[in-house]
Amino acid sequence: MRTTFAGLLAGLLLALAATTGGFTGFLLAVVLGAIGLAVAGKLSGEVDVVDWFRGRRD
Repeated sequence: MRTTFAGLLAGLLLALAATTGGFTGFLLAVVLGAIGLAVAGKLSGEVDVVDWFRGRRD
């Protein structure tokens, strides 16, 4: 299992454990899943999070 996939699963499971459902719970699960994916990707070197926020510079 890749680290980014494990981070995504961990974020989703934490979100589901913290919420009881509904639309707000769904949005929280998506946001925490994305955060888990970004952190795990950054730690494993598969994702460069800084590039996401740097923008285009010509």
